[in-house]
Amino acid sequence: MSEKVITFEFEKKNKNSVRYKEVPQDGMPPVLGSIYVQTWFAGDSKNIELTIKTKD
Repeated sequence: MSEKVITFEFEKKNKNSVRYKEVPQDGMPPVLGSIYVQTWFAGDSKNIELTIKTKD
């Protein structure tokens, strides 16, 4: 099982969600690209981190 921490930065605020774009590591392509997080959770955060694990 491998684990990766992905960093995202604020891109755009919508009515009920916030869009974040991935900050790729040097020389690597994005893993997820952009994600939407609900405003009630994201609040005014300009940067977030997401940990993703593979199971197989």
